[in-house]
Amino acid sequence: MSDEQKPSVRLFSHEDDTPKEARGALIPSSLAVPELTVAKDADSTFKLTAKRAMHTALLPIASTAVLALVLFGGYSIAPNVNNAALVPSVTIVDPYTNNQRILENGPEEALSDSSVFTDVRDAFVTEKQTFVEVDITGSSVRYYENGILEQESEIIARGEHGSWWDIPSGIYEVTGKQERHFSEYTQTYFPWSLVFEGNYLLHGVPEYAAGSVVAEDFTGGGVRLQTSEAELLFNQVEEGTTVLVRALAPKPQDRFVYTPIGPETTAREYLVADIDSGTILTAKGKDDVVSIASLTKLMTAVVTAEKISLDKRVYVIAPTFVQSLIPRLAERSSVSMYSLLQILLVESSNEAAEVIAGDYGRDAFIEEMNNKARLVGMFDSNFADPSGLSADNRSSANDLFLLTKYIYDNRDFIFEITATGEAVGVEGGGEFSALNNFNEVEEIDNFIGGKIGETLAAGMTSISLHEIMIGGQKRTIAVIILGSSARNDDVKTLLNFVDENYE
Repeated sequence: MSDEQKPSVRLFSHEDDTPKEARGALIPSSLAVPELTVAKDADSTFKLTAKRAMHTALLPIASTAVLALVLFGGYSIAPNVNNAALVPSVTIVDPYTNNQRILENGPEEALSDSSVFTDVRDAFVTEKQTFVEVDITGSSVRYYENGILEQESEIIARGEHGSWWDIPSGIYEVTGKQERHFSEYTQTYFPWSLVFEGNYLLHGVPEYAAGSVVAEDFTGGGVRLQTSEAELLFNQVEEGTTVLVRALAPKPQDRFVYTPIGPETTAREYLVADIDSGTILTAKGKDDVVSIASLTKLMTAVVTAEKISLDKRVYVIAPTFVQSLIPRLAERSSVSMYSLLQILLVESSNEAAEVIAGDYGRDAFIEEMNNKARLVGMFDSNFADPSGLSADNRSSANDLFLLTKYIYDNRDFIFEITATGEAVGVEGGGEFSALNNFNEVEEIDNFIGGKIGETLAAGMTSISLHEIMIGGQKRTIAVIILGSSARNDDVKTLLNFVDENYE
């Protein structure tokens, strides 16, 4: 391969097999399914099979579609032709596994890469799409109408990282517009709010009820523009408009190195790992797929946080087919979604799990749980209900570590609730007092979050995060236990092994 720098987009003509180094060439609709092979480097290649995708339109309708192959980092992408709506969609190809998947609506880490984000944005412009570009890394919001830039605004603040307002890179759709969105938990109004994916917002400077604006260091809300700019955008954007987001790039891989040693426990499977570096300190049966009980509720919490507004109130019809150790919903006619999330995570409320799923649509919610599992990389996992009561809620210690790391990196307010009962920054707390935290490990003071579970099929299960000192550094260690008969003792045993065998 030549060392000469090449453009990131390579287009192929069906008339000959010579690559055309240009943008805008069209693949005619009569072309059969081709196989495109592009050299990645001197000693490796990967293949992309471009197909006519027959799936629901994810982006606004366009009159033509471009088939392009884009190289970036360790992946390739290619806009496909969608017969149903003639819109460009994008296929992600992993060169190491040749796995291919359609870039669907929702979070997508690949869009954190600047070149990928730019190429997808340019494809939308070429196809005369109407969309909102939210470049959090570049601190700008742009609105394109039929591929023409109509507005560009500076981002003056964003939701705190790890909060439910923190927007990951991805493709979304505007689902609502509110001139004054009120947040019960910050007790503020967000003027000229565009709502997408449940909790994600574009809005002006938040205001208190009396009309005063918040301080500059206020961390609540989503992507914040000057109020005049937010109003201008609000008046142009319609519901259903695509939102293309590039968030902050993931933090670089931690290089802290361990040597694993394996202790004896009552747990049939376990995994202990450094949450930042991903280093496994010790494990047993980490790939065995077993029932996981209420650890399921962590995925329930993720889907709730990413698909449902936590500010909304829910009409309660207490489910009769599940029971909770501490029933709290029988006497209530309504409750806030945030309060449901609290008792779900702290008291492992099965009722809360079913009310949350029922509000979204139970079958659709469970489908979202399994879709999220695939996106996180949990390919050995299956979710059958939102509570974990079913023995068909199954996963492995390795998959559960992927879920734990996703929450820790992207939705750490979930672990804050499991540890303290509340998310940082929430004004006034929830509606239930004196919560009983089932997650804490007795006689352990370094616990910073996690979830327990127990059923006959699963035995005792647990995910817990602990801050400990190793090699002069404070490290966050994830301890995952499945099939235990003495959960607390097993956690202590595993933490003692880490303390005694790693310096």
